[in-house]
Amino acid sequence: MISEFVLLGLTSTWELEIFFFCIFLLAYAAIMAGNLLIVITVTCDSHLHSKPMYFLLGNLSFLDMSISTITTPKMITDFLREKKTISLWGCMAQMFFLHFLGGSEMTLLIVMAVDRYIAICKPLHYTSIMSHRVLVGSVLLSWAVGFVHTMSQMVFTVTLPFCGPNVVDDIFCDLPLVIKLACTETYVLELLVIADSGLLSFTCFTLLLISYTVILVIVRRGSSGGLSRALSTLSAHITVVTLFFGPCIFIYTWPFSSLSMDKFLSVFYSVITPLLNPIIYTLRNQEMKSAMSRLRTQHTGSQEKV
Repeated sequence: MISEFVLLGLTSTWELEIFFFCIFLLAYAAIMAGNLLIVITVTCDSHLHSKPMYFLLGNLSFLDMSISTITTPKMITDFLREKKTISLWGCMAQMFFLHFLGGSEMTLLIVMAVDRYIAICKPLHYTSIMSHRVLVGSVLLSWAVGFVHTMSQMVFTVTLPFCGPNVVDDIFCDLPLVIKLACTETYVLELLVIADSGLLSFTCFTLLLISYTVILVIVRRGSSGGLSRALSTLSAHITVVTLFFGPCIFIYTWPFSSLSMDKFLSVFYSVITPLLNPIIYTLRNQEMKSAMSRLRTQHTGSQEKV
């Protein structure tokens, strides 16, 4: 039985590894700073803390930080190592949390879409419907969906015997690639993994597409000013949804599969998406920028008093 897996990473060229080390180190620092700033702003600003949309946004930023932390630090340190290895149970833990947090984030995006639907289409009932109890329950539901999603796959994966090849051609432990290394027939389990992840992704994307389409159709029947305000409010959400599901749909519907595409998808979801989300929500949201300005003013004032 093997005790570790070898990760091939992005490249084996030393010059490129140094270049990627610098790029991804800066990217990870930006991910943590940007998402942590959103979490702190939403938590400390009473105006945002009482609004459901920003409560959900704070949870989304927490998930982005967590997903990136599971994969990116290991990837960064591996750029400086000649032998890139990860222990068997470290690999299992990485896959468990990736699917756990990924499934939770997909479900949370649906909750955010429902929140926008109620805010735009039923504004008079928004406060009563999106109460704090409903918000907490929605977030817990998203975490529960992620947990069920990952357990339905990992409960079978951890019992697999690994006694032969241990090379994973990716930047982190990818469930379909690891399953293929098992010393037993895994055809049924591979189908289960594809069906499980594919069904969750397809269901979430379909529900998001329907919800945002319904919002735009309802608003379009009203005034043109209402449509422009709705588009302004929804633009950040639609951009994030497109970034989250767009590459996945493109790659999995592309007729020619390749390892380079798989690695691009791995980098996209572990680095690029968590990096872009805080930029999209802060640059396109005046309330968030105002809250950050108030927070900075309060911090400066407290320092002057000291």
